[in-house]
Amino acid sequence: MIKTRPLLVAAAAMTLALLSACGSDHDDPAPVVTVPQEPTPVPTPPVVATTSVAFMTDVHFENVYGDFKSAQFAGVPMKDGRNATIRTMYAELTSTRLFNENYFAFRAALDDAYAKGIRHVALPGDFSDDAQPININGIADILKEYQAKGMRFFIAPGNHDPNEPHDDMEAGKNDFLTKEGKEQKVYATGNAACKAKDPTVVCTDELMEQGYEKLVAKLSDYGFMPNRADVLWETPFSKYTGGKYSYDEAATQGTLANRQFEICAEGTGGAYKAAGEAKLGKAYTKCTMMFDTSYLVEPVKGLWLLAIDGNVFVPNAKFDPANPKNIKGFDGAGNAGWNKVVTHKQHLMDWIKAVSARAKAENKQLMAFSHYPTMDFYANQTGAMKAVFKSGAFQTARVPDAATTAAVTATGLPMHVGGHMHFNGTNDVTDANGNFFVNVQSPSLAVYGAAYKIVSYKDKDTIDVQTIPLNSVPRFNELFPLYQAEYDYLQGSTASADVAKRWDRAILDTKSYGEFTHYYFGELSRLRFMDEYWPCEMKEAAMNLNGRQMLILSQLQTKVTLAQLKDAPGVLPLTASCAARDTAAAGGVAATQLSSDWAAATVKAEALAGKAGFKLDDFAKITPYIFYGDFHRTVYAGELALRDMGTERVSQYKVLMAAFPASPAAIVKTGDKISDQNSVGVPFQNQFKQVFGILKGLGSAKPSEHFTIDLKGKKVSNANSAALSFN
Repeated sequence: MIKTRPLLVAAAAMTLALLSACGSDHDDPAPVVTVPQEPTPVPTPPVVATTSVAFMTDVHFENVYGDFKSAQFAGVPMKDGRNATIRTMYAELTSTRLFNENYFAFRAALDDAYAKGIRHVALPGDFSDDAQPININGIADILKEYQAKGMRFFIAPGNHDPNEPHDDMEAGKNDFLTKEGKEQKVYATGNAACKAKDPTVVCTDELMEQGYEKLVAKLSDYGFMPNRADVLWETPFSKYTGGKYSYDEAATQGTLANRQFEICAEGTGGAYKAAGEAKLGKAYTKCTMMFDTSYLVEPVKGLWLLAIDGNVFVPNAKFDPANPKNIKGFDGAGNAGWNKVVTHKQHLMDWIKAVSARAKAENKQLMAFSHYPTMDFYANQTGAMKAVFKSGAFQTARVPDAATTAAVTATGLPMHVGGHMHFNGTNDVTDANGNFFVNVQSPSLAVYGAAYKIVSYKDKDTIDVQTIPLNSVPRFNELFPLYQAEYDYLQGSTASADVAKRWDRAILDTKSYGEFTHYYFGELSRLRFMDEYWPCEMKEAAMNLNGRQMLILSQLQTKVTLAQLKDAPGVLPLTASCAARDTAAAGGVAATQLSSDWAAATVKAEALAGKAGFKLDDFAKITPYIFYGDFHRTVYAGELALRDMGTERVSQYKVLMAAFPASPAAIVKTGDKISDQNSVGVPFQNQFKQVFGILKGLGSAKPSEHFTIDLKGKKVSNANSAALSFN
């Protein structure tokens, strides 16, 4: 059972009758974008919300019982006669998303939402894992099943659906699991290995990645096209006769042929091109037509759902006007996000501004969502993270620029639900013109902190947001017996590639989805994040020091250098292996001095622990594995991670956060490495003061579990008095 506070919801079940979308023609001239015509708005009395909307982001659905439609490989036989078409456990433990168990988590989330009376579900992108037919057909079957029960679904595209704007016939995966526990490559028929008839590769177009046209056609029933029951449905390109909404006109205007804009390498084309070229001082290049599947829908009177297509596929140097559907001619959308929406989809920004103004004038309860975050999703810790971790660590390139956040805020949107980063978090901004804007990051169902959000208006100025964690998921361990074969194979193999992929079997002993994802994130940290994100000496410290040693090291004052650690064995588990060798300065101290200095630091650490009501040895419970797992779990889950740590460990981290010198000594470097002539405590005190500062910022951010948004008072307030914080 998924535990949450009581939620009062009254939502009528609806029968859906929608039209499928048609294809598009890239030879159409660039349209002049017009804001949809509407009658002069007449303010209506505020309506108290009776409709709540569930937001389920980054489901990354993979059809674990799908059909490859291949005689070569059907998957792993199950006892019930089905075949499991799943990825390996190693693939899961080294990815920022699960591939298999989220199949069950999605059903659990839908069942829970349905039981709470929720009938409107928004899916803000990455609802599938790369839009392959096997997966899109699978999720469409599930949506159809719940639609028949009275639920409605509203999809916005993500960078995995579509992965590219047009079909990719070369795609595939290397790591499907076989019954022997090995990896199987499965590719689309256009892949070079399939063309070469490589016998080790399974070839099937169930693994091709669908572009917009196929994707929208298959999922048109789920928001991409109008429903006869809708009060209103429009796109950025809609223009209704006499400004009056008509379902028949909406159905016509909703086809992809009528939902295109011109995009160029340098910016937005069409009606915006001339001004852009004038500002740039030269002509735009590599211009082509592109789809925009954004839409506004009023499924019940008074509620407006603004589904924003935040994908921006910018033409690159390989773009060929003679072959505009060649996917190699476009940059991916993953790192583009709202930064490129502002510059390359200006028509969308204008439309959002118009929708926001109309919603306010007509007293509509506006809920906007897209796949991408609109502001700093690291609790304003991005700059600090860039300063201390490896370049590019934690995907900081995906953080929207301040100017981008300002531009979105200026549209007048009150709130926006985003995904993409798989994070749980909240941030807000108020601009100089008084626009108050809140970005809600809804966590993925496929990671640690798996949860969905429930959003509802309590009144015209107050929005309630609840986070529903998926700790208990029926059937989450249904595939575990299949992973045992993989584990046995890796343990029995002596091949270096297989040895490197060995994982901790204890994950198969987990008793709940919450415990499973918690363990998964520890392994993800160990197998990937520590190498990928942490500089060498920081990785060594984080993976070898427990909380007790960290607290002592924060107090250490010594002249013994890193180079001398080899001559002072047994004091602390650090080396100079990550440091550059330098010449020792005259007047140093003997390595044996470290023991005395460590003892003095221990006395200070004991006093700090005692002042907080702990014994120093209590901090040893924070093992290295727990520490770096906690850090990464807090990056992703924020407030939810502190809940899992518990009061004691949160309090211990607060002691560590306050323990470091106010101004640690600067680190001496030789090139891009630390020098081995640094005193033993200097690198740790300098770097980990920053690490614990970041951890504090992430764990003391805006409320993200249960909170209210006061649009009039321009503030976000915690509705959970029991929430833990590092403050």
